[in-house]
Amino acid sequence: MTLPKSTLLQMIAGMIPPQSGRIEVTGTVSWPVGFAGSFHPDLTGAQNLRFVARVYGVDTQHLVDFAREVSGLGAHFDAPFRSYSAGMRARLAFAASMGIDFDHYLFDEVTSVGDAAFREKSEAVIRTRLKRSGAILVSHSMGLVRSLCDAAVLLEDGKAMWFNDVARAIRRHQSMLEA
Repeated sequence: MTLPKSTLLQMIAGMIPPQSGRIEVTGTVSWPVGFAGSFHPDLTGAQNLRFVARVYGVDTQHLVDFAREVSGLGAHFDAPFRSYSAGMRARLAFAASMGIDFDHYLFDEVTSVGDAAFREKSEAVIRTRLKRSGAILVSHSMGLVRSLCDAAVLLEDGKAMWFNDVARAIRRHQSMLEA
């Protein structure tokens, strides 16, 4: 059985159970960064974030202020979530995820949304978080993998291969794509 990478992240986050075996996690783990599935369409961005803050027991105003600044949504931040474009939803979801201090973050192609300025800002936020937190990053951007990761796991035919050398993992990944 091959396991899609996004499904694996959802299992690590506790969003879905594994079909067999178990996943053991120490510390707090984010939902997949950028996942907007729990936002209520009739609430504004700010209202959705206040709800998330209460659920996670974090400072409500801090999360709202952080997300307002990071998302760059301007006046749309106070508009109903249902009125957001896909890109705006992704920006708010990214900001919500990164506005909470988790021990481990789960990234699934998250920096591929938005314009160049937002991608640059989001990478800076990620780097700041990674100074004190761990992460699992799923990405097709080898430049991002090189710059953010200090180890890598490749999934091939349902098996995980661990690499302490990221450059070696990237070479292996590229050879798998060429085969």
